Amino acid sequence: MTAPARSVVIVSRGRPQALVLCVTAAAQLRYPLFEVVVVADPAGLAALSAAGWSHRIKTIPYDTPNISAARNLGLAAAAGEIVAFIDDDAVPEPTWLTHLTAPFADPSVMVATGFVLARNGISFQWQARDARPDGSSHPLTVDPQTPTILDPTHGNAIKTEGTNMAFRRATLAAAGGFDPAFRFYLDETDLNLRLMARTAVVPLAQVHHGFAPSDRRRPDRTPRDLHDIGASLAAFLRKHHKGDLKPIHAHERAAQRRRLLSHMVAGRLEPRDVGRILETFETGWQDGLTRPLAPLPPVAPATEPFLPIATPTGPHDLLSARRLHKITPHATALAAQGHIVTAVILSPTARPHRVRFHPAGFWLQTGGLFGKSLRTDPPFRFWRFKDRVQREFRRVALIRTGSQTGQKSP
Repeated sequence: MTAPARSVVIVSRGRPQALVLCVTAAAQLRYPLFEVVVVADPAGLAALSAAGWSHRIKTIPYDTPNISAARNLGLAAAAGEIVAFIDDDAVPEPTWLTHLTAPFADPSVMVATGFVLARNGISFQWQARDARPDGSSHPLTVDPQTPTILDPTHGNAIKTEGTNMAFRRATLAAAGGFDPAFRFYLDETDLNLRLMARTAVVPLAQVHHGFAPSDRRRPDRTPRDLHDIGASLAAFLRKHHKGDLKPIHAHERAAQRRRLLSHMVAGRLEPRDVGRILETFETGWQDGLTRPLAPLPPVAPATEPFLPIATPTGPHDLLSARRLHKITPHATALAAQGHIVTAVILSPTARPHRVRFHPAGFWLQTGGLFGKSLRTDPPFRFWRFKDRVQREFRRVALIRTGSQTGQKSP
């Protein structure tokens, strides 16, 4: 039986290196039939061409800072029955697409979303949440491994994470896709409330989110500009909130001020920067109060045929050492042969662990032999090297290989 066709849409602007890394990881997805659609600025498309990706994926040029409009271009080009979205500063685990789209076997499921890992590649940044008409979201309790199918309740939708979400193409296209009035922020929340659809929350569909720098934030996540946040909030409330906007405006302004002050205390902002950046929130708010909000026309079917990407078929290899340079050439060679490679580098210390996707195409976990990986681990615990490697391998087996024990080649 042929697997249903899926499309993966990646939007990128100003992050050519991150885009190449995202596409490299997406090409390792263990799903039999999918295409990759990239909507990117000239620098991003040039980087993909230099890395040899252009002939294997669909590419669409777009250099306007509007993530909703860019996603709609990706949707228009997507020929898969299910369309998944991931941001350019994220990388998917190899089983991401399989886990994320499996619940669509139930014809009542219209939307799916997964969990997002933070910069350390181990702790969760976002899990299950709802989406509310005042722009807020609140945690939802779901099974940590099995997909949970949820219906909207009391006027609240199920929130999808913008960097980890999937939709039936027909459903998303009929709704007009994403509203370009939301250039950034609350874009998918607006869509969730417009669809009010049955949604699958899939904990094992995991992506690593890097929070790369942009025009709006620095590499250390310090805000540069809050205009789009203020504008999107005002536009969102005009569409979805039925009460007075002033209390929400005041609450959000105070929250943004506290955020800026925390960066100032940490030495990342000068005192004079706080008022200047906060003023961009106010100008954005005024912009959002007058920004046109129009009905969205349906998105037409894709005109270009489905472009399947060749998927790797090699096994999963576990490599370990005390120094990265000892195994980098071997890990790189295996990845080039289509293997999924996990390299665990353990120094004789108690350093906390980190996980990232290496540009050479393999998964890299670094840290101390006696340090913690999970937040629930003690700061120090004695381990034998082999036992620790096996423990970390088992920890990622389900999301890296799709099985409890993983598949390790000889």
